[in-house]
Amino acid sequence: MYIHDSPTRLLPDVASQEHALAIGTLDWVGMDGMEMPVAFDAGDGDIRSTGARVGAFVNLNKPEARGIHMSRLYLLVSDALSAGPLTIGGIRALLESFLASHEGLSDHARITIGFEHLVRRKSLRSENSGWRAYPITIDATLSGDAFRIEITTDVLYSSTCPASAALSRQLIQDNFAKTFSAGEPLDRETILAWLGTEQGIVATPHAQRSTATIRVRPVGEGVFPLIGMIDNVESALGTPVQTAVKRADEQAFALANGQNLMFCEDAARRIQKALEADPNIADFHLRVAHHESLHPHDAVAFASKVPPKTPG
Repeated sequence: MYIHDSPTRLLPDVASQEHALAIGTLDWVGMDGMEMPVAFDAGDGDIRSTGARVGAFVNLNKPEARGIHMSRLYLLVSDALSAGPLTIGGIRALLESFLASHEGLSDHARITIGFEHLVRRKSLRSENSGWRAYPITIDATLSGDAFRIEITTDVLYSSTCPASAALSRQLIQDNFAKTFSAGEPLDRETILAWLGTEQGIVATPHAQRSTATIRVRPVGEGVFPLIGMIDNVESALGTPVQTAVKRADEQAFALANGQNLMFCEDAARRIQKALEADPNIADFHLRVAHHESLHPHDAVAFASKVPPKTPG
């Protein structure tokens, strides 16, 4: 006869029982890729809700314990992320609840939250706008009173190679000298018309979509100061990718590329300077990758926050 579970029936808890083979401590145990809702304010007051993938972990420092309480972590995460918008202080409180639910088993807690945050961006010249999705990863740990949180996102931009631009200009000069002989009278209208043809501009520099991956440690425990940081970085680069594009916007983008020629080293230094000036960022690491159209490989550069100089 099959006996159904009842509210008064004691169910076996194998994970809490000691086991002869369960000897040893573990760095992290938990669940990864949990599907959860998340409400996020990137610092501009525009709260957006989306789906997230969440990892919840604690260490296991009781050698004889067979396992942790997975369901407790799941329910704590579910309740916390459903309660309201994410805040840094709220994430710290959630990690504290992880440890309280595993007293005697764990003294370290960690959570990772990954999702995309949509931001409406205006066109360069026209009255249009469109959406940009910025990938966000939050990684927070708590060990005793030591709380650490890092936020990672990507900024996409266009990079035009300065060397390729110089080589293209030289070819255009050579073509001009070949087309218009020395000593020949130059007619302004003729030259203007010639410059507007494919025969006039015989070479163009190579450009490519590029990615800046930025990991920051914020100051304070309020909302995430992310949109201001992204705006500063995109302004420093001068060529962030666009959304809704009419011909006037595309022409403005071409002008921006011509005025912001940069190697990957240039881009990394521009971003580094922008992040150094941001009072909401305690520390940062960045990686820029120019996904070369000339090569089958990327040109990359790394940078981090420069420690302040000590007197003397």
